[in-house]
Amino acid sequence: MKLSVLGATGQTGQFLVKQALERGHEVTALVRNVAKLPTQHQNLKVVEANIFSAEQLSEHFQGQDAIISCLGFPFKIFSTISGYTDSMKAITAAARQCKVKHIIAMTSWYTAPESGQNANMIVRFLLLPMIRSILTNMHEMENYLKEEGTDFQWTVVRPPGLQNAPATDKEFLTHEGYFVPGPNGYPVTNSVARGDVARFMLSLLEKNDWIQQGVAMCTA
Repeated sequence: MKLSVLGATGQTGQFLVKQALERGHEVTALVRNVAKLPTQHQNLKVVEANIFSAEQLSEHFQGQDAIISCLGFPFKIFSTISGYTDSMKAITAAARQCKVKHIIAMTSWYTAPESGQNANMIVRFLLLPMIRSILTNMHEMENYLKEEGTDFQWTVVRPPGLQNAPATDKEFLTHEGYFVPGPNGYPVTNSVARGDVARFMLSLLEKNDWIQQGVAMCTA
């Protein structure tokens, strides 16, 4: 398949690009700085583009089979974040223009307000308040896709805390919600390898699971 990848210079994005190339996909990596993606491959094209410009994105979405966003934005304690919604508005506008229907985007567990009530004390009272501005904008982006992306085959992938580690062969656990619960209703883990998040996102290209849905994931 021909894939456009945004956030390809990030830690998860680099795992995804590497795995996509290993699987034989043709990848166009849209980045803000080409020097930050040193990977070279005959099936990899690295281009600079403004992720908030539908006009610039449309130049590189033409003829693509799917768009995968691993974009991330730094948290701000005393101000709001809009990068997730702003970039998705540009992505969907460019995708419509280029007739690309398949969009996969990464957010996080606990994006919805109060969805972290069953998390452990450190996550609930320290981590989540610290990154609430990020989670709020992720949730806004998810709602934007639900309301304005009905003409797309989109999926939002929600992982827990990210470990900078390669993919494993562990089984995926999934749940239609904002975390993956165990038998007792509490989250089954707090983290997942970035390589496994990339592996899961790419697996969605091969099946019609989770279309127009958000899915919380982790590994067993």
